[in-house]
Amino acid sequence: MMKEFIEVGGYFTKMKKIIEIFKNTFFLIIVLLMLIPFSYMLFFSLRISYSTAFSSFSFSQLTLKNYLTIFNNYNFSRYFTNSVIVAIGSCMLNVIVGAMAGYGFAKKHFWGRDKIFFILLITLIIPSQVTMIPLYIIMKNIKWINTYQGVTIPLVTFFSVFLMRQFMMGIPNELIDAARIDGCSEMRIFINIILPLAKPAIISLTIFSFITAWNSFLWPLIITTSDEMRTLTLGLSTLQGNYSTNYGLVMAGCTLTFIPPFILYMVLQKKFVKGVTLSGIKG
Repeated sequence: MMKEFIEVGGYFTKMKKIIEIFKNTFFLIIVLLMLIPFSYMLFFSLRISYSTAFSSFSFSQLTLKNYLTIFNNYNFSRYFTNSVIVAIGSCMLNVIVGAMAGYGFAKKHFWGRDKIFFILLITLIIPSQVTMIPLYIIMKNIKWINTYQGVTIPLVTFFSVFLMRQFMMGIPNELIDAARIDGCSEMRIFINIILPLAKPAIISLTIFSFITAWNSFLWPLIITTSDEMRTLTLGLSTLQGNYSTNYGLVMAGCTLTFIPPFILYMVLQKKFVKGVTLSGIKG
C-alpha cells in the first residue's frame, strides 16, 4: 500500500513538472510574439528603406543616419522638449490634484461627499471627443490656444482622484486621529503621513499620467497651431512624404517616441504593480 502511494505521488510530481514546463514555454512564446513589433521597428530604424518588406539583411546596411537626419533636418529636438514639458506638467498636476482631492473624498466628511464623487466618477465614461469642442471654445476665450497650459491642463482627469481615493481609503483613520491629538495641522498630516503612505499609488498615477500625456495626439493636434508647439506624436506626421516615404526615418521617430515611457516603466515597474494592486483591493 505504501509503495503504491509513493508511486502515485511520484506520478503527480512528474505531471506537475511537465505542466510547469508547458506553462513556461507558452508564456515564453507569448513574450517573443510581443517583441516582434518592437524588433521590427528597431531594425527598420537602422536602415534607409522606402519599403516595409524585408529584402536582404546585412550588418553593413545598418546605420544611425535616420536618427541624425531627424534631429538635423527636422524640428524633433523641439518636439521632444514639448513632449517632456507636457508630460511632466500633466504628471505633476494629476498627482497634486489627485492626492489632495482623493484625500478629501477618502478621509473628510462633508455634505454630499459620496454623491459628488459618484457624479464626478460618471465623467470617466464620457468619451473625450465629446467634450473637445466646448473645451476648445473655453481655451479660445481664455487665450490658451497654442500654449503649454492649453495642451497640459485638459489632460488632467478625474481618474487621478479616483485612483488616489481608492488607495487612501485603506489608510487607517487611527493614524490621522493620533496625529490630530498630537497637534498636527491638516497640511502636516497630509504631507508627513498621507503622502508617504500613498507613495505606491503616486508612482502608479505618475506612470499612467506620463504615458497618457506622452502618447496624446488628438488634443495637441487641435489646440496647437504652430510647428514650434508640436509634440513628438504630431512630429511623426512630418516624416511622411507626399509621394514617397522613408520608412526607416519613420521607424526612427517611432523608436524615439517609444523609449522614454518604456524606460520610466522599467525603472518603476515593481512599485507600479504594487500601487495598482493596493489601489484595487482597498476601499
